[in-house]
Parts: sequence; C-alpha cells; structure tokens
Amino acid sequence: MSNKYYITTPIYYVNDVPHIGHAYTTLSCDIIARFKRIDGYEVFFLTGTDEHGQKVELAAKKKGVKPCEFVNKVSENFKNLLKCMNFSNDLFIRTTEEKHIKSCQKIWNKLLKNGNIYLDKYSGWYAVRDEAFYSQSELVDGKAPTGATVEWVEEPSYFFNLSKWQQKLLDFYENNKDFICPKTKRNEVINFVKSGLKDLSISRTSFSWGVKVPNDENHIMYVWLDALTNYISACDYADHENNDFFQKFWPADLHIVGKDIIRFHAVYWPAFLMAADLPLPKKVFAHGWWTNEGNKISKSLGNVIDPFQLVDKYGVDQIRYFLLREVPFGNDGDFSNTQLINRINSDLANSYGNLFQRVASMIFKNCHKKIPLKPTKFNEEDLKLINLIKNNLNDYRSLIDSQKFDQYLKNIWIVISNANKYVDDEAPWTLKKNNFKRMEVVLFTLIETIRQISILLLPFLPDSSEKILDYMNISRDKRKLNSVEFIFDGNVKISSPNPLFPKI
Repeated sequence: MSNKYYITTPIYYVNDVPHIGHAYTTLSCDIIARFKRIDGYEVFFLTGTDEHGQKVELAAKKKGVKPCEFVNKVSENFKNLLKCMNFSNDLFIRTTEEKHIKSCQKIWNKLLKNGNIYLDKYSGWYAVRDEAFYSQSELVDGKAPTGATVEWVEEPSYFFNLSKWQQKLLDFYENNKDFICPKTKRNEVINFVKSGLKDLSISRTSFSWGVKVPNDENHIMYVWLDALTNYISACDYADHENNDFFQKFWPADLHIVGKDIIRFHAVYWPAFLMAADLPLPKKVFAHGWWTNEGNKISKSLGNVIDPFQLVDKYGVDQIRYFLLREVPFGNDGDFSNTQLINRINSDLANSYGNLFQRVASMIFKNCHKKIPLKPTKFNEEDLKLINLIKNNLNDYRSLIDSQKFDQYLKNIWIVISNANKYVDDEAPWTLKKNNFKRMEVVLFTLIETIRQISILLLPFLPDSSEKILDYMNISRDKRKLNSVEFIFDGNVKISSPNPLFPKI
C-alpha cells in the first residue's frame, strides 16, 4: 500500500464571496483526506485561491481598489470558510505567491524548450466570466455554452500546440479508464477531444494582472495555465530538483472539480503535463451543481446559499452530513430547507444521537457510572452487531475511493438502525431486574458498536465523533480505521451524557 495521498480542490476564483458550491467541493476533499489519514496515509490536502486574470482586474476596478488589495481581502473569505466548515487542509495556496509565480515561469520555460509554444496572433471569441476561449461553433445564441457573454479578441499571443496532443490524450483515456469520473463526464471529454483540438492561446496582452511571460513582459500568462500549475507549485515544483516533496506527492491522486471546469482539468492540464515531461494525475472527478428549492442558484435571483449562515443556524456537522448524504456525489442536487431539517431530526437526532444518548444514559445509571469491562463471552446476536462494521472495512475503503459518500453513510445508518433494534430486542431495562450480567454484556456490545460507528464517522462528523470518543476515553492513537478491528477493553468511567444533535 502506498503511504501517501495527494488530494486537491480547484483553486477558487476570488471575484466573489464563497457560496455553497465552494463549501461542497472542499467538503468532499476534506472527507477523503480525513479518511485516508485514519487509514494510515500521509495526506497532502490542498486548496486555495486563483487570483489573476481579467475578471479579477475588472472586479477590483469596479470596487475602486488595486487588484492586490482586492485579492487579499477576498482570499480571507475563503480562508474563513475553512475554519467555519472545519476543513483540515494542509496548505492554502494563492496564485499571487512568489513560489507559485516561479513554478508558472518554470513550466512555461519547459514547454518552450520542448518546442510546444510559439508566437502568433489570436483572433476569436473570449468569455471574461469563464476566462475561456470559444469557437464560433460552440456559441449558443451568440453566447458561450455556459451563458457567459463573449467578446471578439484580436491580439498577439503565444500558443500551446494542443492539437499535437489529441491522439496522445485519447490513448491516455483509453489506458486509464478511471482518469475521468463520473462516466458521463468521461464520455463528454472524449467526444470533445475526438471532435478535434485546436492550438490554445496561452497569453494575453490586453490587461496586466497576472504572471508575466518569461522574457516577454508584454504578455501575461493565460489564467488557466497559471491556475492549473498551482497543483505542482504547491509541491515545490519551482525547486523540485532540490527537494523530495515533489517526488513524494506528485502526481496527485485526485483532483475534485465542479463539472463546469472538467475540460480544463481533463484536457488542457494533462496536455500541459505531457508536454512538460511531467507525470499525470491519477483521477479527476467532476461533481454536480446545487439548485435552491428547485431553482437555479444565481445572484440575480438573490437565492445564493451562504454556508456561514447555514452553519451558524444548524451546526457544522449537520451541514456536512446533509450535503454528502442527500445526493449521490457526481449528480446535481437540490438544496431544500425542509429536507435539511428532516435529515437533522430523523437521521442525526432520532437515530444516531438517540442511540448514543439512551445507551450512555443506561450505562451511567445502571453500571456504577462506568462502561463495563469487555465480556469474556458474547451471544450470537452480540457478535452479529459487533462484526457489522469490522467485517466490512474494505467496503468502506472502496466507497471512499469511488467517491460514493451517500452509500457510505447509508451503510453506517443500517448499523445504527440495527443497533437501535438490538436495544429493543434485548431490553436491557428488563435484564437489569432478572439478569444483571447479561445486561452488562448488552450495554457493552452497544457502546462498542457506537465506538466503531464514531471512528467511521470521524471524516464526516468530526466534532460529534470526537465528542463520543472523548466521552469513552478512547486515546488519539486508537482513533484509526484499524482500531475498529479490536474490541476495546471497557472499564471506563463516564459522566452523564449530553444530547449530540438538538432537534430543530
């Protein structure tokens, strides 16, 4: 087993404030990063902000400030989101950092040296909002396929010979079936590449906010070449001959992106890397978009969902749970307040929270405020419950590796449901009167099952899971996936439990 794992979010464009889409993408990466850490991996989890380009320059102008002041302020909002959602990223990269700029210029020089860049003139349609070039055939009613306004641009430009990499890309997709997920996006990308790739304009002269092209300061690097390079600049690509960090973590194991930027990550990025003689990432996963109560989310409709407000109102673990339980990852989803409250009350308060509350309360009241010692003998029903997670650990690993977060949570909730049924079937309140020893075994079986559930839920509900594991006095080094395989010893003093998830 390789002991390293490198996962990235896209870097977020700083022309606006963070919304639910940003929170969703970073959350999915956070879940995987946390899971891999408890499964013994050394993880490098990267997020950050994309701070160059015409769109940023215009947004700063609108506010009457310099681009550098503007990006400093907006970048802080994205850092605040990390704290708000309890994200565990290892690095926050900004494309205005010196280390990143050096990496961009280094990859440019490598592409140039390898004969993959040439100077010409660009004439064509450009969408400032998307920071993307579009051909005439791609326009829909005079606009970009995304709905963005396009403008005709004519200026000197350096080009990357993307057309040269068409067959190499198709061969790569063929030999790496899981490189693009989900399958619908893989098919979309392959069809796009098969339809013919044109050389790509990779510099602009009509604005100045960006990374300067080496040895030609009239040109600014195309913002997507700049932005995509962040994944290697974070690994110290600028100085990679003199450090082992790049060798250790590159190529990335997984880039998670929104479906609107799959082309940049699955076509342009691998082509740039091939052309620079660098290894390609192992997988790019494009997730879907959220609507709000059935309506497309947009500033003009005034229905943008603010993650800060949501967390403030409902709690961080509650929002983390809802976002990844509600919709299969990769599909579009609808954000509904009613559904959110249902999930919190039904899944979190009534099922999981209630299971912990009733079991911990019974132990506190009936077992001298102490979790019983691990029994020497279990019944068949006890072992059936205790082994439900333990015997299926590889299933959970594979669900995380295939980004099936909703199924992972469904499986855990089957265990929670079985544990609640076991309480009713075994009726420890009756055993207390006629078979005290058996009552202790039943309560131990339940608290042991809760321990296993809490370890598996650490990536999703870090706060609540930590509270339960703290309550049971489980040491930090025993909060790993392989700790699930060993029944804990019990014999731990406890206090009266507090409700985990207040009902809404």
